[in-house]
Amino acid sequence: MRSTPRKMAVNVACALIAVLTLIGISELSYDKSMDAMDEVAHAHLTRSHVQRLLRDVLDAETGQRGYLLTGDTMYLEPYKAAIADIGQTQDQLRELLAARPDQASTLSLLGRTVQRKLAEMDLSIRMKNEGKDEAWRFVLTTEVGKEQMDAIRDSAGRLIEETNQDTARGYAEVRRSLLLTRIGITLVATVAFVAFWLYLRQTAALDQAGQRQQLALQAERDQLNVQVKERTSRLAELATHLQQVREQEREHLARELHDELGALLTAAKLDITRIKAKLSGENGDLPARIEHLIETLNSGIALKRRIIEDLRPSSLSNLGLLPALEILTREFAQRSGLSIVTNLEPAELDETIQLTVYRLAQEALTNIARYAQAQNVEINLLSYKDYIIVTVHDDGRGFDPQAVQASSHGLQGMRHRVEASGGHLEISSTEKGTTVSATLPLVVLRTAAAHVADNAA
Repeated sequence: MRSTPRKMAVNVACALIAVLTLIGISELSYDKSMDAMDEVAHAHLTRSHVQRLLRDVLDAETGQRGYLLTGDTMYLEPYKAAIADIGQTQDQLRELLAARPDQASTLSLLGRTVQRKLAEMDLSIRMKNEGKDEAWRFVLTTEVGKEQMDAIRDSAGRLIEETNQDTARGYAEVRRSLLLTRIGITLVATVAFVAFWLYLRQTAALDQAGQRQQLALQAERDQLNVQVKERTSRLAELATHLQQVREQEREHLARELHDELGALLTAAKLDITRIKAKLSGENGDLPARIEHLIETLNSGIALKRRIIEDLRPSSLSNLGLLPALEILTREFAQRSGLSIVTNLEPAELDETIQLTVYRLAQEALTNIARYAQAQNVEINLLSYKDYIIVTVHDDGRGFDPQAVQASSHGLQGMRHRVEASGGHLEISSTEKGTTVSATLPLVVLRTAAAHVADNAA
């Protein structure tokens, strides 16, 4: 493993050298190719101007002869246009060949020959205009015009041949650049292939080592996941068991309070009532004390009833979920001063689901009264085909659910109770209020341990 960084450095150095070499070859080839292409373009442009000059001379001669033979001034228009274009073309050629002495001398010879031809044509036209028909006919029938045109073609041919040689040299330079590039790319590709092959060997070795480490880590993670799932399942079973025990204890305590304490308080109240009836004619403070004792017993009976309802709502067992929620909200509104609106749809629910919904509403109302500083509360129970949705919304100050849920046993207990019944709880809160929403099945389909274990997985 010590040699791995050294091998990596060597591979990187080889790759860097290959890249720099390839860039150098490419730049050198590019510069040479651009110079060669400039030379070719210059030769093509020169040849084009020479051919244009020849064409203009021929056009001028054609216009001159047409005018001499017909006397129609219409032939002078192409003659004059060609004369004007010849001067412009010669200027462009002198500019193109200014840095080329050999071709410039040939161009100079061509220019003198063209000027002599133009002078000859101009002389013929002036003699025609002056009425010297025999003179211009004599000039026209001599070999002077033909000799001058042959000289022009010869000079232009030499100039074109020189430009063709420049074009050939340019193309040869391009081919040499391409050959250099081809050889260089082949060499660099070979070096790059060797470096890449070494890199692949090293990468394969590193991958094998990494895979062995990943397998070891995966085995440890799998073992930890198994342990976490087992402990989560045990904790879920324990939490569900404690919740069931709590409800059973509440039910037992409520029954004891109702049967034992309720009977004692009721018997005491009956006895006091009889005593009051027998002392109805007595004077003094004894009747007032008995009246106060009756009020105390009534308060005790009311307190006993409220404690029993908090421990195990009898309305839920006797009347059903919807009446129990109505009673809960009405009594809570009277005690807390909140304005509570309910929208409850009937649904055939499992007994455990009914208790879950009731405890959810009870815990939510308790939290609202303690912390929310709300004025209005809305409770909805919406029934669907396979599930119900219970929402409790208030217009209080709100809170951060992520920051509070970890430390709030009430919210955690609420969530566990809903999930243990196979449902899902969502809590959203803003500055305008808080909404607690629970989605629950109509019956408990899974145990709490299995549900929580699936969530952990």
